[in-house]
Amino acid sequence: MGSTRLPGKPLALIHGQPMVVHVMRRAIEAAIGPVAVAAGEPAIVDAVREAGGTAVLVADDVPSGTDRIKIALDQLDPDGRHDVVVNLQGDFPTLAPELLRAVLRPLADPGIDIGSLVTPIANAEEAATESFVKCVCAFGPGQDVAPALYFSRAAIPWGEGPLWHHIGVYAYRRAALNRFVALPASQLELREKLEQLRALEDGMRIAVAAVPHGPFGVDTPEDLFRAREILKA
Repeated sequence: MGSTRLPGKPLALIHGQPMVVHVMRRAIEAAIGPVAVAAGEPAIVDAVREAGGTAVLVADDVPSGTDRIKIALDQLDPDGRHDVVVNLQGDFPTLAPELLRAVLRPLADPGIDIGSLVTPIANAEEAATESFVKCVCAFGPGQDVAPALYFSRAAIPWGEGPLWHHIGVYAYRRAALNRFVALPASQLELREKLEQLRALEDGMRIAVAAVPHGPFGVDTPEDLFRAREILKA
């Protein structure tokens, strides 16, 4: 709600429904399991529940969004019936549901702790943009899942070949999530300002699935207008 570029962003209306409700519906359409919204403000909880969804209020002073997911999950599923949780940000109202199904593909390997997504970087401008986080990974012929070796805001790896843009959607095994939030912030995490490096530095294994394009995030009034146009149909 405190977004400086788009104040009240989660509740911004798109064709009569708050943006967070649109995101919830995209997650439901993915049909991979129960969907809940972990919110930092009562107004978001009220909007989700009014739309028929499940919402959990978590204090807004948690260290990270991942901590918020852990707290909400413990409230929703204290008995540990679900062994995987997908962490999706609330500003992707045009998200293609198949992306949420794709983030589960890396977990087909029982040795992988966390699944995520990458998409090709289109041009040199994207490669030079710090907000386009790069994932160092390499896909063999016919493969669409690969180990994530490193994440950086720099344009790496060096040399000829594709660069991969990391999409911040995660599928955590329950044990990996518990382990992650118990760890202190790591040196590389603080240096790059990328939370996922904490997991790699601790020896956890992340793998990524390649998808043709990433989700469109809403951060500005112009983005909101574009989302409304896309969702007209």
